[in-house]
Amino acid sequence: MFLSGQTGGGGTVNDVEIGHVVDFFAKPIVAGIQMTADVSTGDLVRIKGHTTDLEFVLASMQIDHGMVNSAASGDLIGIKVPDRVRQGDVVYKVTE
Repeated sequence: MFLSGQTGGGGTVNDVEIGHVVDFFAKPIVAGIQMTADVSTGDLVRIKGHTTDLEFVLASMQIDHGMVNSAASGDLIGIKVPDRVRQGDVVYKVTE
């Protein structure tokens, strides 16, 4: 985990990298995220890539088609996203 502003990453100083997009499904608009840090429902997340820049509150997530309230490093989760994301986009948790 790192503060992306300290490393020159795609987020801001208050964005902590928590994973990356490994898959995307257009209908429904869902992304598969490989987690590298912890995340919980209600967290403000940002997905940033070459042509992607989305920020939204994580309303729900699934692991193996089961609803969960949190995920840890190493988990592969599915989340609904407000728009298209791309494989390799980086997922950040926005901290205040």
